[in-house]
Amino acid sequence: MNISIILAHPNPESYTHALAHAAREAIQAQGHIPWLHDLYAENFDPVTPLAELARDPGPLPPLVQQHIEEITRADGIIIVHPNWWSDPPAILAGWRDRCLRAGLAYRFEPDGKGGGRSVGMLAARFALILNTQNTPLHIEEEILRNPMRWHWQQVVFGLCGVKDCTQQLIGPVITSTPEQRAQWLAQSAEWITQKLKSLSEEPQP
Repeated sequence: MNISIILAHPNPESYTHALAHAAREAIQAQGHIPWLHDLYAENFDPVTPLAELARDPGPLPPLVQQHIEEITRADGIIIVHPNWWSDPPAILAGWRDRCLRAGLAYRFEPDGKGGGRSVGMLAARFALILNTQNTPLHIEEEILRNPMRWHWQQVVFGLCGVKDCTQQLIGPVITSTPEQRAQWLAQSAEWITQKLKSLSEEPQP
């Protein structure tokens, strides 16, 4: 299987990067292919040009086209990013806007009742969101209501047809010990390993 990993953090020494690389190693260990994209290292431009809003925008920039081709073909998707003000980093929001395109990641069609409905088009069989943060987890869940989970599960992958979408909140990173960070890495890698094993065992249509 081809698993797309989208990483958004400007510091290559960050714990967010460590999580993404642990995910890549877990995928490789199962004999699958990770497509790891570090958006900051690639200097991905998050700004959507007016021309790309057209239904048929013509040739797209090569990096954007590569991302679109991979994300629409991926068997699984892993998004790794910090929680900044209850939002993904701007570079990742721009990737979402430019690469999850109507007509490729989702489409709208008449519902037969005078309205419309959305139809997801991504091929991915699962999505995993790894969110690093410094907010205590009980505040994120109980007070802030975890807006990142809603965003990815319902708004993004719900629209794009990826029904199996899991989020892992990881933190607070800033006050964590080396032992805690090692445990989080192992837990994320184990989740990926078990998910890939279960998908490999499922009968294919």
